[in-house]
Amino acid sequence: MSSLTVSTESPALQRLSRNFAWGFAAAFLAIGLLQSISELQHYLARGGQDPWEPFLWELSSTTCTSLLAPLIFRLHHRSLALQAWPQRLGLHLAGALLYPLLHVSSMFGLRFAIYALLGQSYEPGSAADILAYELGKDLVGYAVIVGLCHAVLLHHAHRQREQDLLRLQAELAEARLARLAEQIQPHFLFNTLNLISSVMYEDVAQADRILCDLATLLRQALNAQQSPRHTLAQELALVRPYLSIMQARFGERLSVHIELSEQAQACLLPSLLLIAPVENAITHDVAQSTGPVSVRLQAEVIQGQLQLQVHNSGTAPQRLHREGAVGMSNTRERLQSLYGDRAQVTLQPHPQGGTLLSLQLPAETQLPA
Repeated sequence: MSSLTVSTESPALQRLSRNFAWGFAAAFLAIGLLQSISELQHYLARGGQDPWEPFLWELSSTTCTSLLAPLIFRLHHRSLALQAWPQRLGLHLAGALLYPLLHVSSMFGLRFAIYALLGQSYEPGSAADILAYELGKDLVGYAVIVGLCHAVLLHHAHRQREQDLLRLQAELAEARLARLAEQIQPHFLFNTLNLISSVMYEDVAQADRILCDLATLLRQALNAQQSPRHTLAQELALVRPYLSIMQARFGERLSVHIELSEQAQACLLPSLLLIAPVENAITHDVAQSTGPVSVRLQAEVIQGQLQLQVHNSGTAPQRLHREGAVGMSNTRERLQSLYGDRAQVTLQPHPQGGTLLSLQLPAETQLPA
């Protein structure tokens, strides 16, 4: 029962109460009209002269029931806040006794008023006879309304739990993605600083250019961290300074080819996604190979999917690209967190030599609302 507890003043409960009242009123109005039409046939068969009377009798009952239903809703909700079941039972017993009195008095008061306005007499019988006749029906009606109230509150509590779970999942995903993004920067920064250190004693001017590229790289990385996702074109503006640093380091041993379609460049992807694959391709192949190595970055949109490929022609052992490496595991985790089964990461030998890393994710150009 505690899972149904909602603050009496909460906007959610007030909105739920209003929706229940309108829905209950609409349903009972329809029931009242159907009962009126059915009663009209019996009324005319008995020789009745005023066809409006059956409508007054039935609609006065359903109208008063609709007006009292929101009060029962509040009463039932308040009973759920009570810890001891005898208190809940006592509250509902009081409600079950009060409801027939309110329903009968308001229903017959409305009938007497309309008959008086029309200048006709209305003699339904003594108050005791009326209450005895209506009591049984009203007790059943009260139980039905309480059951409907409980069903509505159960549904509301279930929806609230679902929304809370979705919110917690979103917050967990955001925290996980933030952790993964923070993990990337020290990884490639450490490797880049090592490269600068190795060049510094050979060519100061070249080391200076690499430092300038590093400054651009870090500035782009800081900008990228402001948003969890950006376009492939923005990601490329981050990758280019890194590639410039690597080409300055390896010279003719490294050649870079970038082939990105315009449609692909407009697609969104997680910020800093390509740094790790490109860094892996270079440090695990170019740095481990004695001959020239070509690194090719390709992207296109195929059947609603953004296809990204990083191919390197190096001959470094495949074990250097092991699945547990920081860069690869990070890339896989980030795509899994954002897209689930809609994203894929595969690493395999390329038919023309070297290795091919393929990333596939939904081709989205706008952030989801």
